[in-house]
Amino acid sequence: MTNLTISLDENLVKLARIKAIQEGTSLSAKVREMLATYVRQDLPSTPLVIPKLPVGGSGGLMPGIDPSSNRSMVEAMDANIDLIKLR
Repeated sequence: MTNLTISLDENLVKLARIKAIQEGTSLSAKVREMLATYVRQDLPSTPLVIPKLPVGGSGGLMPGIDPSSNRSMVEAMDANIDLIKLR
């Protein structure tokens, strides 16, 4: 978890705390819930497909993939996706 400092109207916070207590929860939990809902609105309705990097027999990256290079990693993922589509 991370802490977030925000500025809010004091009266609004008091009323929100009271309402959260009446609902049997905390204001922090309600804020987390609202932020999660807010973020989900922009997510695509279809599940995200996270490409896998090609690995060798020992579980390490295939030769030629530089883990310190974003370009190398992206190219490896793109190549792997193309291989999966061909199967």
